[in-house]
Amino acid sequence: MIQHSRILFCFILLLVSGCASVAPQSFQNLDGSIGQVIFVHPKVKHSHQAYLSAWQRENGDWHRLFSLSAVIGRNGMAATGDKKEGDGKTPSGIYALGPAFGYAPTIVTGIVYHQATDLDFWVDDMNSLQYNQWVRGSPAAKSFERMKRQDDLYQYGIVIDYNTHPIIPGAGSAIFMHVWRNYHSSTAGCVALNQRYLRKILHWLDKQYQPVIILE
Repeated sequence: MIQHSRILFCFILLLVSGCASVAPQSFQNLDGSIGQVIFVHPKVKHSHQAYLSAWQRENGDWHRLFSLSAVIGRNGMAATGDKKEGDGKTPSGIYALGPAFGYAPTIVTGIVYHQATDLDFWVDDMNSLQYNQWVRGSPAAKSFERMKRQDDLYQYGIVIDYNTHPIIPGAGSAIFMHVWRNYHSSTAGCVALNQRYLRKILHWLDKQYQPVIILE
């Protein structure tokens, strides 16, 4: 029943979106197997406030399903290849999405989901062999982030598959989509948005479409 409900939700989104939309030029670089894109672009250069739109490809045409406001790193976007640990920038580029994560045992989503507990951490110590990895149990690192935060910013989230294949020490870590504090608060490099709309995105995403995020 949950899967049928999610399929109906996606169908309604496409129905509402109507005719094919004019997709950003960077979509031309996408592999033909990719059918879902989250597109994020700063409202002005170096701003932490951004536009976010969700796109789905059907019968070869891209449809923009919805657009909304988001926030990114406090120092805006880093140029491709220029992202550094602790620079307060969101890495530009095209990256796979997933897994999703959150505090509940399960959520409604079409991508892989991991529950974040008090035993889960993400390592940001560039000198650790566990750098830029999710670790369960005590990390072998001097610096790391709790995946179950006290402020609930990670109550819902999605891993942005940045600096993972291979992992380059110091090139940046723990890049996620997660719940924002508010529209005026930046992140350390992640993409953040209203919880209601993040849940909508989680509901819509489907691993069969090989979803990606474009940050530019």
